[in-house]
Amino acid sequence: MAYLLTFGIVAALFLASVLLYRYGNIPRQHILVTLSVLTAWCFSFLIVFTIPLDVTSTLYRQCLEEHKPAPVPEAGLVHGNNTTTSTSRGTLHPQECQEPWGMVPESVFPNLWRIIYWSSQFLTWLIMPLMQSYLKAGDFTIKGKLKSALIENAIYYGSYLFICGVLLIYIAVKGVSLDWQKLKAIASSASNTWGLFLLVLLLGYALVEVPRSLWNNAKPGFALQYAYFKAAKLSTDKAEAEEHVDDVLESLQCISRAVPNNHDLRPCVETILRKVPIELQERASRNFSRSGANGMGGTTSTIVPSEKALVRIHKQVIKSLQTLQRTEALWSVQVKTVLHLEDVERNIHSVEHQFKTEFPCQRSQLERIFYSASLQWYWECLLKAPFLKALCVVTATMSAMVVWSELTFFSRHPVLSIFANVINVAKGSYDFFTIEVFSMVVLCYFFYCTYSTILRIRFLNLYYLAPHHQTNEHSLIFSGMLLCRLTPPMCLNFLGLIHMDSHIIQKRIMETYYTQIMGHMDVIGIISNGFNIYFPMCMLAFCLATWFSLGSRALNALGFQQFLQNETIATELVQEGKDLIAREKRRRQRAEEAMARRRDFSRPDTLPSQDYMGKYRGGGNNGGGGGIGGGLLIGHRTPADGLLRDGDVSNDYAAVASSSALGVPRSLSEEINDRFGVSTQMQIGFRGTSEQDAVYEAENERRIVGPPPRGLFDDV
Repeated sequence: MAYLLTFGIVAALFLASVLLYRYGNIPRQHILVTLSVLTAWCFSFLIVFTIPLDVTSTLYRQCLEEHKPAPVPEAGLVHGNNTTTSTSRGTLHPQECQEPWGMVPESVFPNLWRIIYWSSQFLTWLIMPLMQSYLKAGDFTIKGKLKSALIENAIYYGSYLFICGVLLIYIAVKGVSLDWQKLKAIASSASNTWGLFLLVLLLGYALVEVPRSLWNNAKPGFALQYAYFKAAKLSTDKAEAEEHVDDVLESLQCISRAVPNNHDLRPCVETILRKVPIELQERASRNFSRSGANGMGGTTSTIVPSEKALVRIHKQVIKSLQTLQRTEALWSVQVKTVLHLEDVERNIHSVEHQFKTEFPCQRSQLERIFYSASLQWYWECLLKAPFLKALCVVTATMSAMVVWSELTFFSRHPVLSIFANVINVAKGSYDFFTIEVFSMVVLCYFFYCTYSTILRIRFLNLYYLAPHHQTNEHSLIFSGMLLCRLTPPMCLNFLGLIHMDSHIIQKRIMETYYTQIMGHMDVIGIISNGFNIYFPMCMLAFCLATWFSLGSRALNALGFQQFLQNETIATELVQEGKDLIAREKRRRQRAEEAMARRRDFSRPDTLPSQDYMGKYRGGGNNGGGGGIGGGLLIGHRTPADGLLRDGDVSNDYAAVASSSALGVPRSLSEEINDRFGVSTQMQIGFRGTSEQDAVYEAENERRIVGPPPRGLFDDV
């Protein structure tokens, strides 16, 4: 009957693989990054999927203990004149206790939890931080990168070692003898205490924000205004990232020209240059040539930099390119969201009941059959809002249950925790299926609230998860570390809510194998009897602060703009976001027209006659869809397009000189570009032909910094 455990393992591995394929770029990222992130995600999902099985297995063992049969006399054995009676315990299970689904031998769960927990802890506290520091190190050798990674992590973990030393001295002063089991319990409990502290903070925000965001997303007008606001802020971040990259690359140009080709440090310079995309190198060279001797040391510097200077500039290049990639990925996702919300607002009053998009994308035949334009209209314009509102009510109810249970889970008589009462009612009738389903639903809601908060908080946008293979290695490693650190304390907190942790409810009960492996912080009473019990009650205070938007108001007062209604700065940023999206749409339209012109000129049976050229010159004056031919005639190629390269999607970083350098008056578009930065994601939304798909794939390939790694320790 171990098929449920096998199914959970397969489901966890499948889910982790699908998510890693969706968010990561497996062919281009390092093999060690792929394996470590896959292991961390798989083990975290497996804990969530397996805890309900451990709970039902423990309740079944409790049932067997409660209904233990009395000794049964066997048939008498006569030896001569003496009759002896032997007794033995019944070997059959009592009828009241029926085996739950997925019952496994008793030795399976202890060994499984030991492997999963200690492997994930080894990954999250040792391996993955070293990998993250190794990827960011600016050294040029494996030994140098490892040394830099060890130094950076030694500084980070020095505080943890100091705290552990203080705790060990405190335990020794109390006269408590320590053995290996107690040391393991201290280590696991310390990690779980750190995770519980972060978990309460995140849940206090998410238990309010998740239902509220569902309700706001059910209002298309509010969702669109908030999307404009986010677009304006992301555009500012992207412009700052591009400026920082330009500054770093200008310094790199100075160093590159100062190091001769026959110098010993020239291979190090070439290693740095290989990580910079060609478009950025060309733009940096042009900027350097324009600035001349006035910029960043100019071209007259003949001082050869030291190896430490090259290490420093190498690290700056890695960090600046990572920031640029992050902002561009988030910008592309946000633009796609805004365009979709605009399509919904445009179609919501359609009498044709057909969902029409401004920038249609190519869909497969299967998608067109099962998700037609009519079905999409009914879902997006008619059914989605009521569904989100109903889901908001469900999640709000779940949040209220969680907060109440966190406030009352320590009460044993009477039992006030809602989750503990549900488990007790199901246990009374031995309904193990209900227990498994209920535990899975609650754990999945905990998991979603906890991890979605990481992606929502503005301060933590340093790391991100962007779909369509746009997440870099640093963000993948960070997500794996967080999952491994937050999942164990989250499950322990859930077991406390359902009264299956004897050290919380102060009652001797049969515990789950998971709790037995985790251990308890009994050697330090202030944590076992204080922090782990009373700190979760602070969740109510965090929920109230989130409900009244106290954090957003404080950040807004400090200068970090937040989306607050009836605020002047928010209104200005919303209007700025509208202007940016309008500019992005014009760029996409020009890119589509450029592709259409290239297709027309590439036909062998088409000759560029005067009438043909005149038709395309005149077609550009018809605006968006006006004129004869509509979308076919809008803005085909003119002689000036080849010079200015207007709308060419191959120029990802706007490597073309401005029109002012050519003697042409500056346009409004260039003024906006100088203020907000040049858009870099115009290819998303119009992948309608195989040529466009090829261009899009080529752009994604150029976005990846450097060649693919060949070995385990190759430079990434």
